[in-house]
Amino acid sequence: MSADSGPRQVRALVVERPGLAVVRDVPDAALVDGRFRVESVASGVSLGTELTWYRGTNPFVQRSWDAELGLFRPAAEPVQRYPVTDLGYMSVGRVMSARTAAVEEGSLVAMTYGHRSGHTADPMAERFVPLPPDLDPLLGVFVAHMGPICANGLLTAAHDAFGAGVRGLGDGVAGRGVVVVGAGVVGLLTGLFARSCGAAEVVVVDGSAQRRSVAAALGLVPLDSSGEDPAVVVKQRFGHGPGDRGASVVFQCRGQAAALATALRCARPQGTVVDLAFYPAGADEVRLGEEFHHNGLSLRCAQIGRVPRGLAASWDRERLSRETVTLLQAHGGLVREHLVSDVVPLDDAPGLLADVSERRRSVVAAVLLP
Repeated sequence: MSADSGPRQVRALVVERPGLAVVRDVPDAALVDGRFRVESVASGVSLGTELTWYRGTNPFVQRSWDAELGLFRPAAEPVQRYPVTDLGYMSVGRVMSARTAAVEEGSLVAMTYGHRSGHTADPMAERFVPLPPDLDPLLGVFVAHMGPICANGLLTAAHDAFGAGVRGLGDGVAGRGVVVVGAGVVGLLTGLFARSCGAAEVVVVDGSAQRRSVAAALGLVPLDSSGEDPAVVVKQRFGHGPGDRGASVVFQCRGQAAALATALRCARPQGTVVDLAFYPAGADEVRLGEEFHHNGLSLRCAQIGRVPRGLAASWDRERLSRETVTLLQAHGGLVREHLVSDVVPLDDAPGLLADVSERRRSVVAAVLLP
């Protein structure tokens, strides 16, 4: 084995302990037969998730996880201890060496190996998505994981409407009034998916003027959650008949209980709230005896680990990645110009996390460059 094929050190963003992130060397595997090696081109930051590691609020650092029972349990041994060395899941790398026919040297691939300057991958154990040559490599950060999360939200809405008879991502939103609560990356991409899939109108509820301007630039209808009661505005906007007002589908994309409460209040009677958010805290604001009960609502959790039951054979993660590529090929210019707000060197990532955590900096979507 040549010297450049052996184990090596790569630079990575690491959370050493809550409140302290650094960039330091971490080990990378040897390039042996069956593997390929990439050098990173870009890495997207999922602020909602990554700040839970930075702040120490992620359930995996507080509890144990019983995968068989699907339960978190109090325990002396949490799933993850600090330091957290595998932060991030929105990576784009260029294949520099390959000892497998699974990839071509020189090609670009979207992966989930995190904020590292490079990575040696086993294609039998790790997902990778070849990127088409006409796609901006920086937009490739959305392809392996973040875009499929959003696409799965639409798939969940489609399944709610048609069950196993789903034909396409637009089945749950086409011709319907849609509300998205939260204009972060997940909310904005989900709203763009809904608009591209034929929603009659997509209203995005958020309290940030910066994020509402991005929503407007993407062709979505912004609504200020800090002004007039957004549920009143939505229910006045979408009418279906006497006593039947509100959005047919609401995508809840902000990890705060108050946002979920807003989402439930925006839905029409017997409507569906598809929840894509991650909640590190409690849910005191969610009053299940109010709209949820009296309007007979449905609340569906959509996460990339579980597509709707009965659809896994035809709607796997590869297909959701392909849907993401199609979306980005059609609207990538808008996404690059308006949604990607910060492009920073990997070495500046600790400061970025600290600034966002302390609310010294407002970021829509950040991308790290090695």
